[in-house]
Amino acid sequence: MEVKIYTDGAARGNPNGPGGYGVVLLYVDGKGVTHRRELSGGYAKTTNNRMELMAAIVGLEALIRPCDVELYSDSQYLVKAFNEGWIQNWIRKGWKREKNKEVKNVDLWKRLLEAREKHDVRFIWVKGHAGTPENERCDQLAVSAALAENLPEDPGLAYS
Repeated sequence: MEVKIYTDGAARGNPNGPGGYGVVLLYVDGKGVTHRRELSGGYAKTTNNRMELMAAIVGLEALIRPCDVELYSDSQYLVKAFNEGWIQNWIRKGWKREKNKEVKNVDLWKRLLEAREKHDVRFIWVKGHAGTPENERCDQLAVSAALAENLPEDPGLAYS
């Protein structure tokens, strides 16, 4: 099954302000009918990069069987990590970057790798706030989630 996943993250007062993620999943069934699912959530204190990663994770974790996935994001941090081999280098170096610095958000990178395992995922960058309807909708979902009341704490923020 082919699925398109659009994702976006937002944080108010980045870093350590409230943040949210938005996801739009689209697939066309065998009868040519397009199915759509929207997902969102947020945390009281987080970062924009963590919300970008959470959007991708939540989108992939929502799939119940192996899929061919086009995952669209306006986060170069996310897309380049896969398309330019950053993540393979981080793993090879024990989750270290240049000058032996720790990779941020390792908890979410590991969760994303696990969520991606059973799928064939292509990461595609889209320019944010440029009129791509599904990206704009993800932004609305993410911002709305970031503004919600009684958001939980981001359990991995201390490790980012």
